[in-house]
Parts: sequence; structure tokens; C-alpha cells
Amino acid sequence: MDWQELTDLTRGRPFVVERVRLEGSGVVIEGEFELPQLAQLGVEEQVFVTAFVRCHGSIKEMERIFGVSYPTIKSRLNRIAQTLDFVETDPAPSRAEVIARLRRGEITAQQALAELDGGA
Repeated sequence: MDWQELTDLTRGRPFVVERVRLEGSGVVIEGEFELPQLAQLGVEEQVFVTAFVRCHGSIKEMERIFGVSYPTIKSRLNRIAQTLDFVETDPAPSRAEVIARLRRGEITAQQALAELDGGA
């Protein structure tokens, strides 16, 4: 069964995965596993996101594929984006990191204060 079939079967209702089997190894892990956010999207949204990635983010190409206007593509992307949590890829430096950089003379006292206040 693939994700699309599973999504169709559950009709968008939440579900819990409790068992994972690693193919070819015989290893089975049991517990409560949360699905990745993209797998929690409905089938249509999964298809849309897949097409967007395959188009390298080209809205012009998405317009062509889906036969809709730029605002329609943007609106749909915004709706999907609102359902996904943002993953912080550049977390704020820790207090110790800021102080270490200040001690090494890499930043000024004012820059350190700004970073510690979250204004960097």
C-alpha cells in the first residue's frame, strides 16, 4: 500500500502508525510514530507539492500543468504552507556562543547585545 492509497483509505482523518518493518532485515519497531507533515497532506495537496518540486518551484510551469492562473497557484501554495510547520534552519546562537564570539573579538558588545535580544 502506498501513501496515496493510505490517504484515500483514511479520507484525511488522523491516524497513528504503530509498527514499522525494515524491508529485508527482519527488524520490526513498534511504538507510536507521527507521519511526516507532507504525508499528512491530502492526496491532491501531495500531488501539487510533488509537481511544484519537480518544476523546481516554477509557478509559470505550474500554471501550464494545472491550467490555472498565477494567483490560483500562489493561493494554493499559501494554503498548503499554512498547514506545515516551519523548520528552523538557522537557529539563534546560544548565549555561550555569542559570548565566545565577543571574547574573540569577532563581534562588538552592541552586536552581542543585539544577538542576545534576538535582533540579529
